[in-house]
Amino acid sequence: MTEVFSLAGRVALVTGAGNGIGRATALHLAAMGATVGVNDLKPEFVDKVVAEIIAAGGKALAVTQNISSRDGMRAAVLGVAEQAGRLDVLVNNAAWVRYQAVPDIAPETMDRMLDVGFKAVIWGIQAAAEAMVQGGSIVNIASVAAVTGLQNGLVYCGIKAGVTGITRAAAAELGPRGIRVNAVAPSAIPTEGTMRNRNAERDARRVARTPLGRLGEVRDIARAVGFLASDQAGFVTGQVMLVDGGITSSSL
Repeated sequence: MTEVFSLAGRVALVTGAGNGIGRATALHLAAMGATVGVNDLKPEFVDKVVAEIIAAGGKALAVTQNISSRDGMRAAVLGVAEQAGRLDVLVNNAAWVRYQAVPDIAPETMDRMLDVGFKAVIWGIQAAAEAMVQGGSIVNIASVAAVTGLQNGLVYCGIKAGVTGITRAAAAELGPRGIRVNAVAPSAIPTEGTMRNRNAERDARRVARTPLGRLGEVRDIARAVGFLASDQAGFVTGQVMLVDGGITSSSL
């Protein structure tokens, strides 16, 4: 009997998979049976996650590649497809984030955020559309910042809102080819990369405003991605799934 949430025989690529949400997602998709391309800029991060997947009995490919340019993203996507013989799932997770007040926004900061967090999503979808000859699933990592305001987050909120627009447009265009495109929008998730913007007081306020009474965890996001990547979401496309414990829909 086929596993309910199985990706056996499928090939996935997760960008920015060296730590945080990306790492958790790569591990989860591998546990679901997929061969996972683990992408990150730092080879030591890639090698560690690949080793974790293999140690757990899974299959993984190392994809050390800067995906902030069209050429870099194409090399990552098409390289995995060529090496594994196919591509079924792309998770556009990579991001580079800096929070700056409006007067302090610097061109070089905005450019890098756009290159990694916005343009790379488009280049990834473009390359995946070429590689997914048998159809597939693209999952973009957005944020609740796409639908709520965030202090010092003008660029970040704009990028994540843009990712949701990209998701809907790509779903409409690629659906006839059997390619589903969805997004997962997490609330604040404690990771190595978010430590600089967290403190106990702020976390306590977030928990108090969250109906489920806790902060989200990386595994919460990984499980949502796994669902959208699987055949169980076979009639789901163009959707933005808020994985936020109810914080954006509550008046707490």
